[in-house]
Amino acid sequence: MAYNDHTIETILNNFSSTLGSDYEKYRNHVYRVFLNCKMIDNNYYNEWKYAVAAVFHDIGIWTDNTIDYLKPSMEQAKIYLIRENKQSYIDEVIQMIYWHHKRSSYKGEYATVEVFRKADYIDVSLGLLTFGYSSKEISKTRKLLPNKGFHVFLIKRIVKNLFKHPFNPLPMFTK
Repeated sequence: MAYNDHTIETILNNFSSTLGSDYEKYRNHVYRVFLNCKMIDNNYYNEWKYAVAAVFHDIGIWTDNTIDYLKPSMEQAKIYLIRENKQSYIDEVIQMIYWHHKRSSYKGEYATVEVFRKADYIDVSLGLLTFGYSSKEISKTRKLLPNKGFHVFLIKRIVKNLFKHPFNPLPMFTK
């Protein structure tokens, strides 16, 4: 494994059977988002929150077998934060998860939410969106943690949802 963060590894290990054969592709996505957050915001105080949000932001895809995964993902994060006695972080982490697909800038209470939103968009766009951050650094992260089919997996899930819900094919996007 090319990169290791204790918080991410500990939480992800608890979902290894749920993630099944998608474990490595999701793990790499989680780490790419996390490292993008650290590239944008080098405040050490926020690292743990980014790690937690990164693990949980899409986890509802697997825990609830749905592409409409924001609420299940937020619920899993809340359960974890309560179990870890970190209730003071619930609102901020939940906001990071809820707004991570916001189509425009987040201008709310927590600066970490906008950082997380950009970090995920950088990864989901395969580094095409950089928000002015280092393309070289983004590319380095992508080489360190290869895609492993994560984007193909997402496209298949979105297409499947399109046929089931043609009027709401991307329920995870917020305005």
